[in-house]
Parts: sequence; structure tokens; C-alpha cells
Amino acid sequence: MKQKTKLVTAGRPHKRPQHPVNMPVERASTILFPTYNDYLEGVKTIAYGRLGTSTHRALEEAVTALEGGLETRLAPSGLQACIVAILAFVKSGDHILMVDNVYDPTRKFCQRFLERFQVDVTYFDPLIGEDITSLIRPNTKVIFAESPGSLTFEVQDIPALAKAAHDHGAKLIIDNTWAAGYFLKPISLGADVSVQAATKYIVGHSDCLLGTITSADEETAQKIYYSQLALGTNTSADDAWLALRGLRTLGPRLERHEASGLKLAKWLSKRPEIDTVLHPAFKTCPGHALWKRDFTGSTGLFSVVLKPVPQEAIKAFFDGLSVFGMGFSWGGYESLCIHSKPENNRTATTWDKEGPLLRFHAGLEDVSDLLTDLEKGFTLMAAATKKKNQVDKG
Repeated sequence: MKQKTKLVTAGRPHKRPQHPVNMPVERASTILFPTYNDYLEGVKTIAYGRLGTSTHRALEEAVTALEGGLETRLAPSGLQACIVAILAFVKSGDHILMVDNVYDPTRKFCQRFLERFQVDVTYFDPLIGEDITSLIRPNTKVIFAESPGSLTFEVQDIPALAKAAHDHGAKLIIDNTWAAGYFLKPISLGADVSVQAATKYIVGHSDCLLGTITSADEETAQKIYYSQLALGTNTSADDAWLALRGLRTLGPRLERHEASGLKLAKWLSKRPEIDTVLHPAFKTCPGHALWKRDFTGSTGLFSVVLKPVPQEAIKAFFDGLSVFGMGFSWGGYESLCIHSKPENNRTATTWDKEGPLLRFHAGLEDVSDLLTDLEKGFTLMAAATKKKNQVDKG
């Protein structure tokens, strides 16, 4: 089956004389079994509500088909999915390699939790490629990458990282949220685990939190399962149902996000206010050649670096927007824009751009309305800059 067909058919109710098109929401804590043999068989799959119901299994089956893995487990957030995946493979005294452009809450988990339990963390340049072997130690258990990074969009060399990891007995975990499992298949490139914040594109409507963890093989899947079991994580059946419904339209939504994102990025690249566009489909984006090799498309999330402007001008720009929202997360139907400071979250590399970074998410609105909104914001930015310069001159 082609990918779009898989998204529609995977995880659907098993055929019986009468069945709904969509998997119903099955909420439960206790699961009852009519016979002892049913009990023995049932505990292998669905035994207790915290371990999932048929609603959870349907979403897991569908995400596994999307990612091209062996098995998927759900987590109550994207961050929790990252945590479960990392803790599946490390213990006190171990070492992990963490990409320097990683999602900041994942970095904070390393700094505030792992290091308290004597798990050593080394951050690496997102563009390091095969040279990562120089950082691997005898006790390195995990290489964690995020491709592309969700603020600065460096694309990583997944096959090179996978080879280095496997040559030294480590696991490669990829945060695959940007591509949503649709435009990138990390497992086919050698990754052991593909993690997503399904909160973003899979849910697609900004109304629930969810994470997915897809394993490449049985040994990896078992470690993920026992990590999740020990941590006691639990995903709401209602949230799993919302994600499963969102997954059905992932293909056409992503194609719209991609088209709108490219139009916005091209328009912005011609603006006098812009220094650099950071979009994996653009040659100006670090790792663009790797994106062309490994990805089949792009989504609606990208950043731009402005030429230096005063803080008052940034404030005027944002306050002038009415279609773009200011808020965290992304992947929903609504367009977003935030001001971010990558320099605050770098260890192995230095972010030395002079101007501020703005991150955009292109939603499903008409692009002409988005462009009009940005035009208004830039006009107010220019006016605020002129006013500030006049005040500075006395």
C-alpha cells in the first residue's frame, strides 16, 4: 500500500458483520475475561487500562505503519516519549550523545535529571556526521538526534549516526516530529527508535498532548515497553482517539502546510528585513543536501533570522499581527510565530547570528491573508525602528 492509503486503513476496526468506520473510544481501568484461557491470552495484549485499550492499539498500529517500524508505544506527551526512549537504554554510569539543537525540554531533562543520576551527557554539533565517532566512549549507550532541529533546522546525517552507534553497541534515537513520520522514515535509514510529539502534526488540531515511540526491532521494542511500564505512563483513550482521527487526514494537511510554508519562506527571503531563511528546502539551511537525500518533502515549520532591529521593533511586529498567533507548539491548523533565542541553548556550538530569530508555522489559512498580516507587521516594525533611531539621536 502507498502511504496515503496506509493512513486511511491502518488501525481500523477488524471486519465483522457490523462495525463503525472509526475505532470507538474505549475507556477502562479493569479489563474482564470470561474464561481462564481468555485471561491467559488477554494479558499478552490488553490486560489493564494503564497498558492501553483497543483504542490505543489502533493508533499504535497506524503509527507503526506510518513510521515503518515493528511496534509503537504511546506516551502522554512528546517530551515523555523522549524520556521513555532514553531511559530504556541508560543506567547510572552510562554516557549519551545529545544533539546540540535538541528541543529545549529534552535538554533540560538531561541537565536536571540524568546528570543527577550520574548519566553523563555530551552535546554534539548537528552537522558532525561520521565524525561523531570521535565522541563515542566505551560506555556510550545512546545517540539522540533531532532532524531537523525545531528552531534552527540543521538536518543531520542519520545513516552516518546510525552506523557509528551500531559499530559501538549504542542505540540511535531520532526525534522525527518535524517530518511527522510522513516525509522522513528514520528507521529505514538505520535508526533504532523514532519518536514523535504527536501533539503536533498527527493530532493536527492543537487540542491534546501525545507522544509516540516506534521501535525498529523486537529487542528495542521490549526495552521501550519495560521502560514505559516502570515509569507508569498512561495515555488517555480520548487523546488516542483524537490522534487517530487526526492521522487520517495527515497526508492532505501536510501537503497544504508544505505548500504554504514554501510560499511564505520564499516571500520572506525577498524581504529587506530578512538576513537568512532557515528552511530545509532552502540551500541556506544547514544540511540542505541531506534533506534532499533523505526527505520526501517539507512541512510548515521554519525560521528566519532578521537583520538587527531594536526590541521595540520586535514588539511592534508581533503586536501588529492578527492572523498569526503567538504561542508555543505547532502543527495545528492555525499559523503561529514566536521570537526565540537559540544562543541560550547551545553547548557544543555557538549561535552567532546578530539579528533575532523568528519561527513560523504555516497553518491552513489562505496564504494571501498570511502575507497581508506579515506585511502589516513589517510596516509597524519599520515605524518602531525609525522612532527608536530618532530618540537615540536626541
